[in-house]
Formats: sequence, structure tokens, C-alpha cells
Amino acid sequence: MEYVFTLKYQLPDENQAHEQVVEHLFEAGCDDATIGVGQPGRIALAFRREAPDAWSAIYTALRDVKQAIASARLVEAGPDFVGLTDVAELAGVTRQNMRKLMLAHASRFPLPVHEGNPSVWHLADVLAWLTNRGDYAISADLIDMAKAAKQVNLAKEAREIEPRFNRQLTSLVS
Repeated sequence: MEYVFTLKYQLPDENQAHEQVVEHLFEAGCDDATIGVGQPGRIALAFRREAPDAWSAIYTALRDVKQAIASARLVEAGPDFVGLTDVAELAGVTRQNMRKLMLAHASRFPLPVHEGNPSVWHLADVLAWLTNRGDYAISADLIDMAKAAKQVNLAKEAREIEPRFNRQLTSLVS
């Protein structure tokens, strides 16, 4: 099965020669990624990776990037963080329709990761909610990849929590 996802990284100062970074990535097995180097100190890899499941696809890509650029720091895995417009596009409806759904089902609609203008959700949460409604044909591969990307991003953030706070917060945030 082919899985489509993106990994974004921050590069250390010593890895600013993009041609060399691209070469290392290719040698490490990232030849199935389109590499973007438009922002200084950052690199984005848009993968189309063959794997038995979404988790294997994203895990092997993370491993390959780490092998190529050991000091690169993961910024974000995607598809994960989305606004209503993104979800509407993936679900095949208008943004206005998504907004109406969100407002009509406010107590059951997934909680945003960030509430504001714009609000941001984990794609996996919204796709699961839409799928449970039964009205939307969402690709199982997309749902699996969104779940895998969400887990990577949550793990990345969780490693930064001080253990003492983690124990104290666990019971309060559920």
C-alpha cells in the first residue's frame, strides 16, 4: 500500500548546505520523498512510501531521516493539524457545510488542539467523527495515516514534558 505524508524538520546550523542534505537523505532511503528547502534552517519531505501499514510507512521514514541527518529535529508530521477548510476538502464538502456540522453538533464535535481564529484540530479526530456519522466516504488509508501522524506529534510533544508535571497532569487533562 502507498501512503502519503509529510515530515518537517529544523536543521542545525552545520547542515545548511541543502545539496548535501538532499544527497544524504537520498542515500538513507528517502528517494520516495519530494524535498522542500524553501525556508532557511528547515526542510520538508513529502513522502509517497510503500509499506504494509501507515505506522510502518511513517516510522521507516522517520528512521531514514534520522540516519541521514542525526541532528535534525522533527517539527511536525502530517497530515495532522488542520482547519475546517482542510477537513472540508478531504471530506468533499464545503467549508460552510463543515462549519454548520461543527456548530450543530458542538457537544460531540472533536475538541480543537487550538481554539482561536483559526481553530486547529487533529485530522484523525475529525475524520473519525465524520466516519462515525456514516455520511462521508473517507479513505481508510487517510484515516490510518492521520492517526499515525497524530501519534508521532503527540510523542514529540510528550517527550518535552517534565516527568513530575506529566504525573500530575495526566489525571487532570482527560
